[in-house]
Amino acid sequence: MLPTALNHMTAPGLRCDQLMHAASKIGCMGVELRNDLNAPLFDGDGPEAARAAAKAAGVEILAIAEVKAFNDWSDQKAREAEALLQLGAACGAHGISLIPRNDGVGLGNGERQANLRIALRELLPMLEAYGLMGFVEPLGFEHCSMQYKSEAVEIIEALRAENRIKLIHDTFHHHLAGDGPVFPQHTAIVHVSGVVETDVSLLEMGDPHRVLVDGRDRMGNVAQIEALTQGGYTGPISMEAFAPEVHAFTDPKAELSRSFNFIESRLAELAA
Repeated sequence: MLPTALNHMTAPGLRCDQLMHAASKIGCMGVELRNDLNAPLFDGDGPEAARAAAKAAGVEILAIAEVKAFNDWSDQKAREAEALLQLGAACGAHGISLIPRNDGVGLGNGERQANLRIALRELLPMLEAYGLMGFVEPLGFEHCSMQYKSEAVEIIEALRAENRIKLIHDTFHHHLAGDGPVFPQHTAIVHVSGVVETDVSLLEMGDPHRVLVDGRDRMGNVAQIEALTQGGYTGPISMEAFAPEVHAFTDPKAELSRSFNFIESRLAELAA
């Protein structure tokens, strides 16, 4: 089975150290922390405390999310990236997550690629200076300024930044984008979540529909993971569920274990 991880969005009610403990208990190798939850990043305890908690739990901090609208580059955006890189380095994270603008602005002919190139070109020396990775996540929506992974790959390769900038393959966003190429060699983290409601159309799907993955999943999570692994992907599978019913779990370990076990068993069936 591929290594597993837990995104803090899946259990936002847990403190940072509790998240790490829960991840360790269900066999995860890492966690992803976020700066967009109700609680402050690191619960206000600082990056050094998070580093110590991760070491105590025996898990790695894969990423800190996020620099929002990173491809709308400006002096202010550079300061935001610098601040997150400083925190990432201090807590021992592998890298930081970079989320594109998602409001329908900047979609003109050639404009979105030009903006993306500028942002990644400016971010590259910053990532190098801190020794961290930049994890870019295309969002799949038609109104997103980076809808497809191919858009990011084209510029990453042009900048020869493959060793410093990687993709986050999100199964929800990938399905929304039409299930195109998966680029396993460019992928560092895979986000998984399921949609099980049958009366919601593809265009109506949003974060509140994203639950844990089980046999009712409409996103094709197992097929996407299989395609990635067949292409050589060996990185972590990180659960990132946004649905209120998932957030309501007081102790999510059993439910998370069931979901990861389901994915593992289905992958084993396909490999048999």
